[in-house]
Amino acid sequence: MDDRRKKLQFRAWRRGFREIDLILGGFADRKLDLLDETAVDAFERLLDASDQDVYEWITEQAPAPAEHNTPTLALIRAFRFEMSKPA
Repeated sequence: MDDRRKKLQFRAWRRGFREIDLILGGFADRKLDLLDETAVDAFERLLDASDQDVYEWITEQAPAPAEHNTPTLALIRAFRFEMSKPA
């Protein structure tokens, strides 16, 4: 994983809101190295948004604004369900 992705992975795990840490950190651990640059840019923009907003967008409690309603957000939403499946 390149330095940029490592920094994003670190940020994803240290949001300060446990639920979003688990979702974004887990996603970063498992998927970040598979993303193209456009998707990495979208992930970074999500990390710049507020925790509560991002959580509501991921859980679809609130619609994501156009700049955050990306294929990357869709991947994170799908990943959330992957996490909840028994091993």
